[in-house]
Parts: sequence; C-alpha cells; structure tokens
Amino acid sequence: MAEALISAVLEQLVTVSFDHTKEAVKLILNAKKEVEKFSSNLEAIQAVLEDAEKQQVEKDSVRNWLDKLNDVSYEMVDVLDKWNTEILKQEMKKKTSKKVCFSIPSNCFCFGLVHKATHLHRIATEMKELNEKLTLITAQKDQFQFHQSSTRRNDEQLKQQLKTSSFVDISKIFGREEAKADLLSKLLSDSSEEGKRVLVIPIVGMGGMGKTTLAQLAYNNEDVKTYFEKRIWVCVSDPFDEVKIAKAIIRGTGSNEDQNLTELDEVLQCMSRCIKEKQCLIFLDDVWTEDQRKWESLNLPLIMEKNCAEGSKIVVTTRKERVAQIMGATTQMIHFFFLRKRAVRQPSSLDSLK
Repeated sequence: MAEALISAVLEQLVTVSFDHTKEAVKLILNAKKEVEKFSSNLEAIQAVLEDAEKQQVEKDSVRNWLDKLNDVSYEMVDVLDKWNTEILKQEMKKKTSKKVCFSIPSNCFCFGLVHKATHLHRIATEMKELNEKLTLITAQKDQFQFHQSSTRRNDEQLKQQLKTSSFVDISKIFGREEAKADLLSKLLSDSSEEGKRVLVIPIVGMGGMGKTTLAQLAYNNEDVKTYFEKRIWVCVSDPFDEVKIAKAIIRGTGSNEDQNLTELDEVLQCMSRCIKEKQCLIFLDDVWTEDQRKWESLNLPLIMEKNCAEGSKIVVTTRKERVAQIMGATTQMIHFFFLRKRAVRQPSSLDSLK
C-alpha cells in the first residue's frame, strides 16, 4: 500500500544526516531545504492517501497517480541512501586522514575536497529533481477531490509499539540471508575495533523492515548461544530509561539483586557486579534516544575494563542513523534497505565500508 510506503519514507526523511563539512555548507543547506520540501509535500499527500487507495480500484487515473507517487518515493529512498552513505564515508576518511595527514600533499587535499563536493552536488541535484516531480504530483491530487483522513501517524505514535522479546518462529522467517550472515560474522568474530573491549553493532532501518527479527534470529542462533556466556534481551523503546534498562540487564544475568534499588548509581553498580568478567551479548531493541549523555551513563559501566569480558558485544536496533553515530559505531552498522516493489534494491556502497 502507498500509505505504508509514504510513512516509511517520511521516517527516513526525518533521520537523514546533514552533519558535515565546512567546505559544502551551502550545498548541505540546499539539500536540507529540498528534504524539508519533500517532507512537506509527502505530508500533504499522506492526508488524502486513504481515500486515494479506495478510489484507485475504480479509477485508472487515480491508480496511475499512485504509481507515479510510489516511483518518486522509491527513488527518493535510493537518493537518501546515497547521501547518508557518502556522509558516512567522508566521516571515516576524515578520521583516517587525521592519522596520516602529514604525508598528504596539499594538492591532493584540494582535489579530495573538490571530489567530495562534486559527489554531494550530484546527489543534491537528484533530490531537487525528485522534489520537482513530487511538487507536480502534489498539485495533481487536487483534481481528484480526495477526502482528507482524520488520522495521521506522528513520531509519538511510531514509538508506541508492542513490546518485543527474544522469541521468534524461525520456520516463518524468509529472506535477509545476507544481513543475517553479516551480523553472525560480527558476533562470532574474535576481533574488535581498536581500543574497544565491547563492540557495539547497530542495525539501522525504517519501521517494519525486520530489524528486530534479525536480532531475534541472531539471539537464538546455536553458535551464538555457545559463544557467549550470557545473552540478554532488553526492549528499550521510548523513553530511554537507564534504570529500567540496567535492571533488565541485571535480571538477564540471572540475578535478582536489583529488587530494592531505585537510584541510578546503585543500579549501575549492581549491574557492574552482575556482568563482571562475563562475556556478554546484550541486545537493546528499538532505541530512539539521541541524548548522548543517557547512552554514556549506561555504556560506561558496560565497557569498563573490570566489567564485561573482552569480546562482549552490544547489538542495537534503531530507526535512526544518528543513534549509531552517538554510539560511535558507524563502521559496524548493518543498514536495512527497502525491498523494491518490482526488484530487490542493489546493495548500497555502505557494504564497502564494512
């Protein structure tokens, strides 16, 4: 249905990253403006989608209009994927260049800036062209005299999802084999990022794409069960409650020491004792917060040298790439993409970053 697609695209538009270079400030601002316009147009269309879906059954003209809308929406998802991929690639190059900048000639540096701006400019131009198409589609909706829907999904409604658990019916799960193999490879690997005792692996994608299912499959994998001393599942959702999450981790280790604890510090101290020297695999499902302080207050006791054993892993599912950035885990990110309506979308260049 078009309604589900448009809702998903709006989610991705909200999470698209514009954090970046001083050299391309004007370009970044232009792209941000195009995304804001695109969001505004989609929201205007979203209000009449329910009626449009009904009318397409009897009216070819409405069906054609919805097809055009779907095509533009899928194309915009592709463009946003390319944009975020380029931003992540450049962030990684920036970190690398700091270590080797003494050996880079100034003319190469200038060439790199030009190439970077040129690539982003091409993507921003695609955004602008798609926006022009969507503006025409938005104007055309008036000729059908659609009735507006009284209900609208918003960010708060998106967060009010059912609680999740680690249980999954494996016999009913199909597809996403590549993502599953990638996640298992990361979990069962002895290697970790330099200087990090505990590896954080974010699974990022829009709602309904199967992030939680992928995490459940990994949690229940027999090799994973054998590899880790403790496996812990926590449904985080919103708000991000450090006390609640820490207590869930404590109970996941088999302890009930948290029963009479209420203060954050005493709960974190208890959590530290429960995970001490254990190789843990912790799943934090459905994380929304972009407050870095909240993450750090929970993360610090998990990664301290005398707590979780080296080789422990944290898997985070989230709709927001910003969450992965806050956790400093963009190089380990598993990005879930749309499955196209007629064909599976090609792997993004993000794959080359892994």
